[in-house]
Amino acid sequence: MKKALIASTSTVFGGTFLDYLLPTITEHFASVSNLVFIPFARPGGITHDEYTEKVKPFFKQLNIEVKGIHQFENPIEAIQNAEAIFTGGGNTFVLVDMLYKYNLLDAIQKAVESGTPYLGTSAGSNICGLTMNTTNDMPIVYPPSFRTLGLVSFNLNPHYLDPIDGSQHMGETRETRIKEFHQYNPQSVLGLREGSWLEVLGNKITLKGDLPARLFQQGKEPIEIETRTDLSNLK
Repeated sequence: MKKALIASTSTVFGGTFLDYLLPTITEHFASVSNLVFIPFARPGGITHDEYTEKVKPFFKQLNIEVKGIHQFENPIEAIQNAEAIFTGGGNTFVLVDMLYKYNLLDAIQKAVESGTPYLGTSAGSNICGLTMNTTNDMPIVYPPSFRTLGLVSFNLNPHYLDPIDGSQHMGETRETRIKEFHQYNPQSVLGLREGSWLEVLGNKITLKGDLPARLFQQGKEPIEIETRTDLSNLK
């Protein structure tokens, strides 16, 4: 049974790394003792080793040992044998480019579809949608394709920001960018605000966290989706 947590962010304002998700992750990885971490998104350009070391202390408190995917001689085999997978945030273009470079996209998809627990934050959540086209990141590299894992049947926009009343910023809002996306693409886009996540259990998808999400659908006005809403039929 597919089992995934798709979180907008790893760290909420005033918190520490993944602390707001601690009870949820504890339950999600209850039977896990080893985890494969995918550090390819490299936030701020840190190394894969530095990113992996940053992740380890959180999981140590859960008695889960972390090893970075870059530390395996055979990355595909590592995914196939993984007890659990965590893909961290950073730049989605870099992440997807590396997943294609090592032929890992299909391996991750098959593993998660077969029941390997998955956790994604930020860029690691972007790749759970049908494509990565609704990322907020700069295209600093050019992946072979924008197709991603398709763990949910729509696209995601983690770190979704609402327009600020009275702001003098003259650039496009997140809502404007997503409307541009819908001029060329039919799938729905779910804007996940900070501290929100999706829980995927089999074919059931539920919005979790304290805040509503913003749903964009082609040809329709965006609407608010309340937490605990079942999104299993969203496309």
